[in-house]
Amino acid sequence: MQKDIEITIAPELLDQEAEIKRSLSTALKVDLNRINAYKILKRSIDARSRKVIYRLQVKVFIDEAPLADIFRIDYQNVSNARHVIIVGAGPAGLFAALQCIENGLKPIVLERGKDVKQRRRDLAAINKEGLVNTESNYCYGEGGAGTYSDGKLYTRSNKRGDINKVLQVFVQHGAAEDILIDARPHIGTNKLPHIITAIRETILNAGGELRFDQKVTDLLIDFGKIKGVVVNGEEKLLADSVILATGHSARDIYELLQHKNILVEAKPFALGVRIEHPQAIIDAAQYHCDIRSEFLPPAYYSLVEQVGSRGVFSFCMCPGGIIAPCATHKEEIVVNGWSPSKRNNPYANSGTVVQITLEDVKGEDPLRMMHFQAEIEKTAFQLGGGNLVAPAQRMVDFVEGRISADLPKNSYLPGTRSVMLKETLPDFVASSLKNALPVFGKKMKGYYTNEAILVGVESRSSSPVRIPRDRENFQHPQVQGLFPCAEGAGYAGGIVSAAIDGINCANAILI
Repeated sequence: MQKDIEITIAPELLDQEAEIKRSLSTALKVDLNRINAYKILKRSIDARSRKVIYRLQVKVFIDEAPLADIFRIDYQNVSNARHVIIVGAGPAGLFAALQCIENGLKPIVLERGKDVKQRRRDLAAINKEGLVNTESNYCYGEGGAGTYSDGKLYTRSNKRGDINKVLQVFVQHGAAEDILIDARPHIGTNKLPHIITAIRETILNAGGELRFDQKVTDLLIDFGKIKGVVVNGEEKLLADSVILATGHSARDIYELLQHKNILVEAKPFALGVRIEHPQAIIDAAQYHCDIRSEFLPPAYYSLVEQVGSRGVFSFCMCPGGIIAPCATHKEEIVVNGWSPSKRNNPYANSGTVVQITLEDVKGEDPLRMMHFQAEIEKTAFQLGGGNLVAPAQRMVDFVEGRISADLPKNSYLPGTRSVMLKETLPDFVASSLKNALPVFGKKMKGYYTNEAILVGVESRSSSPVRIPRDRENFQHPQVQGLFPCAEGAGYAGGIVSAAIDGINCANAILI
């Protein structure tokens, strides 16, 4: 007999099998000796009361032994199969490639950046010298932005596809099995490169291809049908299906599409800052304690407030994290955040952004939101003074309108410069943040403090452009065989939802 049940357990008992069995026995009113095994289905922290607990959803095996629960995809060899070109080796592109192999198609993945190992040198140059390689950085390269931006796997995309399959594929390639049960699964930037490398090896071993330093500079289209792509301005690669999974920062792709009179559309996005606190402040607020228990992970938060007609919200929260410079062009500032797997850095950061609507940026140009975004990033660079030094301000100083006499120690390696951040942000964004931050402080004790630093600008929360596609067959309405995919096309955000969209696009090729 099998029973599904939810129990609660103290953090210090979470790893003690005997205590979990005892709790299950009590909750089910079943003799302890009849419980042969149990499997934790989901695990989450409940910190709503002063006593923090874990909630476990558990499948219990009573008077029977569990069957082996083994997930594994054996990828067939597709060396001689029909080609599919995939532009971009982020999560959407890689999972599209894996699904193509499952479907008996040969993926040829073209990545403008470098592999994960070579990419590290360019990231070191960004952090230590403020030097941006426009083809290899935090956004471009094997694994996409997610590889060196944390590996958070939380998603609400339950209706888009099989979330569990995506998580299982990560586990098959080296991720910890904890991601299958945690309410907010997280791999960690330190572990992701090895997993991405393993996925690459799976693609190559099955006869697929993954080519680096391969920038797509043109699309080959004949009578409304895709025929292939041009790489690095010269080499032609032919295929009748192209999945465009370039991510939200490949502005040249949007410009290429517009130049070729292929329909693109302006899309709302969000803009703001990255806010960093000492992790101890967040722990104290969320866990109702002076010092976090060793049995609890660094605390997380999520905040949202409506200011007039605009939403102000936190996203991509990184407990024990680091603020990273994520510019893709020279003379611009873009910040993001990431955490290692142990989340053991002394700071917590989160993007805190304001909704930008199409009405905020006047005109008919479908790329106007992208140009608006770029201008904000250039202004931030100028205010920072160069070398990727970021404009920054203490939180209370920002709200009360005074320049910070000094800035707190923080995790942003290129350095920060004290400025009036309102000079970087549009007036409606700055005023929305000023109204929301004290309210956030009322929702979470200790949040509103001058120990927190605001670092500008957080501008790549999502794509400012949408590449339209048919809802049924995922193809562009003007170009048969062109499949706009995931975050760069404006249809997904985050690793898991992008991976699901890649899978869906690969499946659509067979329709």
